[in-house]
Amino acid sequence: MRSAGRATKTGRTNEPNPDLWPKAVARVPQLKFRRAPLLTAVCWFALGEVMARNHAPTVIVLVAISLLCGLTLASLRWSFRIAIVPLAAVWMALGLFCAEVQPAPPTQHALKAYADGLSRQVRGRVVRVRELAPLQENSDQDKEAGWWPEKEADEEAAAIGALSVDIQVDAVEEVTPDVAWMAPIKGGVRMNVVPDKLATNAAVTGLAVSASQPLPTLKCGDLVQAPMRLKVAEYYRDPGAWQYADYLLAQEIGAHASVRTSKVSVLDESSSTLATQSERAAQWQCRIFAAQSWASGRVLGYVHSKANRGLPNILRLSADDAGMLNAMLFGDRAGLNKTQRVGFERTGSFHLFVVSGMHVGLLAGLVFWLARRLRLHDWLATSLTIALTFGYALLTGFGAPVQRALFMTTVFLMARLLSRDRNVLNALGAAALAVLVLSPSALFEASFQMTFLAIVAIGGIAIPLGERSFLPYANAAENLWDKWIDTGLPPQVAQFRLMLRMGSAAIAKVLGQWSSELLPTLIRCSLWALELSLIGVVAEMVMVLPMAVYFHRATMFAVPTNMLSVPLVAILAPTAVVTFCASLISPLLALLPGAMTALLLHGVAGVIGHVSAVHAADLRVPAPAWWVAILAIIAWTFSCWAVRRSRNWASAAVVVLPLVALIVLWPEHSIVSPGMMEVTAIDVGQGDSIFIVSPDGATMLIDAGGPVGAVTEAAEATSRFDVGEEVVSPYLWSRRFRRLDVLALSHAHSDHMGGMPAVLRNFRPRELWVSIDPNSDAYRSLLDEAKDLGVTVRHFYAGTQLAWGGTQITMLAPEAGYVNPREPINNDSLVMRMQYGEASVLLEGDAEAPSEREMLSHGRVSPVTLLKIGHHGSRTSTTQEFFAAAAPKDAVVSVGKGNTFGHPRYEVIERIADARTKLYRTDEFGLTTFLLGRDGKIRELVDASNP
Repeated sequence: MRSAGRATKTGRTNEPNPDLWPKAVARVPQLKFRRAPLLTAVCWFALGEVMARNHAPTVIVLVAISLLCGLTLASLRWSFRIAIVPLAAVWMALGLFCAEVQPAPPTQHALKAYADGLSRQVRGRVVRVRELAPLQENSDQDKEAGWWPEKEADEEAAAIGALSVDIQVDAVEEVTPDVAWMAPIKGGVRMNVVPDKLATNAAVTGLAVSASQPLPTLKCGDLVQAPMRLKVAEYYRDPGAWQYADYLLAQEIGAHASVRTSKVSVLDESSSTLATQSERAAQWQCRIFAAQSWASGRVLGYVHSKANRGLPNILRLSADDAGMLNAMLFGDRAGLNKTQRVGFERTGSFHLFVVSGMHVGLLAGLVFWLARRLRLHDWLATSLTIALTFGYALLTGFGAPVQRALFMTTVFLMARLLSRDRNVLNALGAAALAVLVLSPSALFEASFQMTFLAIVAIGGIAIPLGERSFLPYANAAENLWDKWIDTGLPPQVAQFRLMLRMGSAAIAKVLGQWSSELLPTLIRCSLWALELSLIGVVAEMVMVLPMAVYFHRATMFAVPTNMLSVPLVAILAPTAVVTFCASLISPLLALLPGAMTALLLHGVAGVIGHVSAVHAADLRVPAPAWWVAILAIIAWTFSCWAVRRSRNWASAAVVVLPLVALIVLWPEHSIVSPGMMEVTAIDVGQGDSIFIVSPDGATMLIDAGGPVGAVTEAAEATSRFDVGEEVVSPYLWSRRFRRLDVLALSHAHSDHMGGMPAVLRNFRPRELWVSIDPNSDAYRSLLDEAKDLGVTVRHFYAGTQLAWGGTQITMLAPEAGYVNPREPINNDSLVMRMQYGEASVLLEGDAEAPSEREMLSHGRVSPVTLLKIGHHGSRTSTTQEFFAAAAPKDAVVSVGKGNTFGHPRYEVIERIADARTKLYRTDEFGLTTFLLGRDGKIRELVDASNP
């Protein structure tokens, strides 16, 4: 009996309760092929999918797979190590084959053909209905909520409140001079339904719609018909630009339109020609979205309840708080406050409040952990985890990232259940391989890559690194008074337990027996906190690459911020769930958990707000070169191997990880043309943005695009699409620029100034050049932000000359005595001429005929090499006299494709053609670059890769 609890030479024991033995005795297993074959397989499979970008013929791939399979079987007879090479080739070929046979995404060209400006009857079945809340101060419609305004009618919808309705199109009206009929067409349309009355006033003032103009009641599966002017989302042909059109296509939406309430008709079911299976799919999808909206509405219901409104501010949930909770719990981002959202993004904490694959994984991990703590059998714990995670995924809208995360979680748990050694990386390989087989395109999506890398960082590097260092001591601090455990531990760990016992005994003599567990508890908590820090640091060092590539961010304070906020969110999330469940019964029942939720939420928001207020919290960076990405992947692979090899190799990984992160963020040389003056017209649609690089490498951005027309700042605020953030900045980052020397504003119209705040924050220019100060709140806000960032603001007028970057700049307009105390107008435009040797460029902004006559009367206009056409080619600009005086060799005009203004006007085009000047249009050529040499020669560069 004495030997029953004694340890053997191998460290094992005959004790019937193995849970008494600490995990410290477990040896960190080395990373070998036989321990994680599926992880190795998915790497080769992914490489094959990358090779598929070369469009290898499917037949050749099938033949290669057959030959390689035969080679593998033959080589297995001689040596398993020899078989690894052809086996890797088999997985590569399989990856290539799966990528080749994947169906091409729908283009919906047939539907887009009807987006010709004509009003047509469109019939289809409702697949999603969302209510767009009326404009609130600082409110924001998330682009991933699937809608934002792009044109005037859409901006009205945003300002007054509307319904966003996705319909699966059944037929579109075919219009001819003699007859019209409904032609069967398949596709998707996003329809914004707006009230009939007060729409114009609401768009201007931001007033809510009165109760006398109710929006229609539409439900899943309704067959509707309405006259629509279909529009296709703008496609910006610039390197790195985020494309809303591609985002809509991923949701099977090919066009969008705005419709008045009275024009929407719900048809009899007998007029439908949709297939039954398609109807069922649409109704199932719509019901999922309806469940998400219902859940969000219940949270808002509690917020507006009398019980909640009676609480003190610190314990009361506001509408902004409800937006955060709905985003965190149900993935409904429509109510997120813009200021708070930016704060979370800048501190690297935005993932905490947006349902994504990480939320699904965390929920699954929490449920599985609780099930194991309740000592449920593995198969029961796994089944319960999968079932609850599936139910939660449905409640969040069942978006593509959530579906993928649910699938990966399911495969991961099943692989763990069936595997003998429960290898985390092998289970990860199984889950990733299953996803890539079903959806090869997922390999190139940020959500898949970041989920995969996060698990590798935590399970593949951080946890083994902790097990190599301090985690054995944390485990050894458990069951401290059971001395039999010491015999199975390494000498240094056993000595650590002995010292803890001695210290605890000394404390107990002073404070009493109750304090005997005080020291080991403190040690365990400290070491677990250290583990959390280690996980955070390693994860951030690995995630620095995808963050730089996809989001151009280096979140400098992500680790300390997350260490403060994650524990609060860990308590906040279940408390919020309890609040939600209690509110389903009664707001009074939800009062106590609601107050706790508000307190925790305000604490998290306070931490984020204070940290994000520091300018250094958010560093915007270009994506690194391709070789840096490959180097990072090699370093992560090495680290996964090294932390399992030995302590010395683990130390090498500790050095490699931060070194690679530093290389990713290290500034690279910008892509420029030395000795040339570069003028680039950026494609910003119906707006202006000109990027200039001087012969000496100085940089200037003139305007940054924005919403079209006299759009109010209130209506503009409803749009989540920021052309400065999504189009202009990505182009500058693609050229590896981090700072600008000068940011110049021609005049304060939204299509020139709308994107400037984002550019100002992202590139922190040294100077901001403006001319007059019109009466515009948005303009004053821009100047205030420049002041906060330490940017020098300079005002210029006609006649001013200055040397800049090896060029000579002369201001041509407006006149020194010109003032405009009213709203901005086109003739406020700052017009400048840049001279480099024999080459010159005239940048006209939106100056119209009166400004052009002033420049001509003062003799300021002379022949130039390149002319930026004024006011997008309007008939009110680029007059015959002005154009004849400028006599350019080349001309460029910035216009939006299919714009409703008819720009550039026919007479302007004819005038340019008669002078034999080459005209370049951004709606036809996209981004266009002109290189001007000192000798006066000019070379045009058009990105032929753009569609």
